[in-house]
Parts: sequence; structure tokens; C-alpha cells
Amino acid sequence: MIKTEAWQWRRHADPTLLERDDKMLAELSDDQVLIENRAIGLNPVDWKLMAVPPDAWQDMQIPGVDGMGVIAATGKNAAHLRLGTRVAYHTDLRFDGSFARHTIVSARALIVVPDSVSDASAAAFPCPGLTAWQAMRRVPYLEGENVLVSGAGGAVGGILAQLLAQAGAKVYVTASPRHHDALITGGVVRVFDYHDALWQQALSRSLGEQSLYAAFDTVNQQSAISLADLLGYYGHLVCVQDRIEQSPLPAFTSSISLHEIALAAIHPYGSHKQWGELVQAGEEMLKQVSCGQLVLPRIQTVAFNEIPQALELLKQNNDGTKYVAVI
Repeated sequence: MIKTEAWQWRRHADPTLLERDDKMLAELSDDQVLIENRAIGLNPVDWKLMAVPPDAWQDMQIPGVDGMGVIAATGKNAAHLRLGTRVAYHTDLRFDGSFARHTIVSARALIVVPDSVSDASAAAFPCPGLTAWQAMRRVPYLEGENVLVSGAGGAVGGILAQLLAQAGAKVYVTASPRHHDALITGGVVRVFDYHDALWQQALSRSLGEQSLYAAFDTVNQQSAISLADLLGYYGHLVCVQDRIEQSPLPAFTSSISLHEIALAAIHPYGSHKQWGELVQAGEEMLKQVSCGQLVLPRIQTVAFNEIPQALELLKQNNDGTKYVAVI
């Protein structure tokens, strides 16, 4: 058994009611590794899971989906991995997460971190970065097409807008004014203030006789549904934060495709090939971070003992700041 210090969930939705205590972790299975954490990324999904926990969660569950650290021990099928290697990871929600000094992770989920990427940046990356990559991959043939990212001021939306621009798409986004300059620098064509009730009309004027090929919504189901009329024939509607159960448009009209994004579901359902593609994409994106080709959200570091308070701040005001607890 492995003893670690962790923040533990006691069946309360309130992040400030997490309890800090020692916990014994399970023995490593053959395909797992033990990570000695150096930094822990906080995400909106962390507090959301406390309010509506997965069926597998029990009292004293350790939350946290993102982390980075060094490999401290390996199962026998992962013995080829070098101890001390710096890695980032996204956790399997069925088991204890990253809000601890140590985390057990599947060996196939490890993303090697370049030496030039800081611990904090690496920990800030997995959930928003991999989610953005998955969202982009749902839509084929992006080059030259008009696309929209709704909620580009957030971590996922900001990274997604950059990836789409790199793919050659003509990217339009919505965000609050404080994010506009950075988004333009990142390659978007035009930014609209989502506070403006007429922003969709302004977008339509910008498109002229054209329509959107794809709309990526990072806000919620209702926000995604509101974008459907902007899409052209055979367009794509990608709902990142929620799910649209049925098409919001009449049958046999523009015949749009609906896509849901579920990064966490790759743990129980993803194939080895899909895992390999995801990890390779993550490592390539971190290389881009290291040379400034991909910009992560603004990072605010906190101490390990400040995780509950930082998570509460994120819950009350998700303004695009990325909180990372440094150990």
C-alpha cells in the first residue's frame, strides 16, 4: 500500500469542505505507474463532479483530473519507463485523482513533458488541451472553412481557437472584451462580445453570403442549440460542455451533424490506438507550448493547501484564469 497526503471528498458539493488527510492508495497493477506530483491543474469539471459525482465515487474519494509530476514507481508491464521522467496526465474518474502528493495513473495515459515546459504549464494542459484537440478532430476538412468557437475566453475555447487557426480554418469567436487582443494575436479573424445581444447578426454580416461550416460551443447545451441556425448545409455542431439529445433543426433541412465531446470516456472506452493518438497529440502540443506556437491560458499558482479555496474561486468566477497548485 502507498501512503499519501490528499484532499478528500466527503460527499459535499462545496469545494471548501474538502478534507486534507493521509490516505492509503491501492497497490500498483501491472499497467499502472505511481506519479509523485509536482503540480496539480484545477478545472471546472472538478467542482462539478463534487456536486454530481460519478457512480464509482465513495466517501474519501480524491478528486482532480489533471496533474504532472515524475514517475516514482511502475507496474511490471510499465517497467520500461524511466523513473524520474516528467509527465503530465488526465485521470480516470473511476479512481482517485490528482489532488494528492501521489497519484496512480495508467501507463498509457502519460504525456512526456519537454524540459523547457514548466511544471505549472504542464499541469494546466491536459484537460483543456486534450479536450480542444478532440473537439477539432470531430470535424474533417477544416482548411479554408468558416468556423465559430463560442466561449473562446475559456481554457478549452482559447486553445481550440488556436488549433483551428493552425488547421487553416477561418476562425470567428465569442469572448468577453478582455480576451479579444490575445485571440486576434492567436489567429482568429474576428472576435464578438457575447454580452452583445446582436452578436449573431454581426457574425452573419461578416460572413456575407457564406455560412458556418462548424460551430464549437464551450458554454452549455442551450448555447450550442442557439448556434444551429448559423450553420450551412451539412454543417457540424460540436457541443463541448454538454450534449444535444436531438437535432434542434427540422429534418431534411440543412442536415447538420451533432458531436459530443467526452475526454473522460476514453479511459473505459478508448482503444490502444486512440490512446496512442491522444498522447502523441498531447506531446506535440506541449512542444508547441515550449516554443510559443501554442499559448496556454493565464496561470495563477497556489499552494497545495490552497486547493479548496482556489477551486471555489474557479466555481464563482470562471474568467479564463487557470489555477495550478504547485507542490
